[in-house]
Amino acid sequence: MRLLLLLAALVAGALAKTFVGHQVLRIKAQNNDQISQLQALESLTHLELDFWTEPAHVDIPVDVRVPFHSLQSVKIYLEFHDIEYSIMIEDLQTVIDAEKQEMEFNQMKERSSGTFNYASYHTLDNLYRGIDAIVSDFNSLVTKQQIGTSYEGRPVYVLKFSTGANRPAIWVDAGIHSREWVTQASALWIGYKLATDYRKDASITSLLDKFDVFLLVVTNPDGYSYSHTSDRMWRKTRALNTGSLCVGVDPNRNWDAGFAGPGASSNPCSDSYHGPSAESEIEVKNIADFIRQHGNVKGFVSIHSYSQLLLFPYGYKCTNPADFTELDDVGKAAATALSSLYGTQYKVGTICSTIYQASGGSIDWTYDIGIKYSFAFELRDTGRYGFLLPATQILPTAQETYLGLKKIFEHVRDNPY
Repeated sequence: MRLLLLLAALVAGALAKTFVGHQVLRIKAQNNDQISQLQALESLTHLELDFWTEPAHVDIPVDVRVPFHSLQSVKIYLEFHDIEYSIMIEDLQTVIDAEKQEMEFNQMKERSSGTFNYASYHTLDNLYRGIDAIVSDFNSLVTKQQIGTSYEGRPVYVLKFSTGANRPAIWVDAGIHSREWVTQASALWIGYKLATDYRKDASITSLLDKFDVFLLVVTNPDGYSYSHTSDRMWRKTRALNTGSLCVGVDPNRNWDAGFAGPGASSNPCSDSYHGPSAESEIEVKNIADFIRQHGNVKGFVSIHSYSQLLLFPYGYKCTNPADFTELDDVGKAAATALSSLYGTQYKVGTICSTIYQASGGSIDWTYDIGIKYSFAFELRDTGRYGFLLPATQILPTAQETYLGLKKIFEHVRDNPY
């Protein structure tokens, strides 16, 4: 069995997707006509463009990964339409190689020291070891629950922080999009910090004396593993799609909230493919079933990257939620708390008004089923590194995000409904 696993790993390494010569362009549209031109560009599937941020608002830059074979065509297109652009990443593979080298070096140091390094990116197995270490060190407060398995059979583990039975709960998840590595890394540190702060921090102690907190560090384990072994830019699940050679579904377009509406694709080859039906993805159904069965979840937070945003419903429609004023106030208070540490600025608002219309998202679903306090973070940065945030920024990102989360936790604790 070990030999087979080794051979599989060697084959996966040999077949790993390369991004040599790929550039990430930052595009700044000046008007709605140029936004339309960028949306038309996105529809040209033969160019194999990977839009890291969507063309939707003139005040938000559009970041797009352009394969080497499409660079000339894309730049000619942009120049023809007088659309301003700059090169954000000159050669994506160079950055990926540096990231991998740093990760391997940190893992070597970790093995020699015998301690878990929260300031490094980790493979799935190492993240799960980090989860087990938290459970072992704080066994009177933290337990590990398996809420299901992934499409490829990997366990899906949730950390439960609890001091009593039959408590209302707050849910936090990360890594629903697999390439957003800073989210999984930040969530694990946040779990460690939450455990260490109990009985030391008055706010956290008060919270955990009244509420349970459930933390899902890796929502999409198949995709996360694949982003380490085969394709650093992989976003979706790894489910096979009937009638298509293209693999995977966007798990944050797969919830039963405006399913298959605007901002989600019916094309299985798209990174925003919504899947054949709502909750078709086991990774989504695991969470939805857990939330439904628990029945007393009062807050739901999903952690994504990047763009430095704190979002609340709605995404599948462009109308404000009934609790808009309260959610906006809570979001702004959380963003202020977050910025107090390093000065990192976050924009707060509904998904549709802040970024773009997107259907089938988790926080829209949770809000619609009655979880009033439903938020999504888009962590660092605003475009210098995008999904390839250096490991040196993991802890600062996690630390400031924790402060924002605490503010949301406190509001949920103090405002029962």
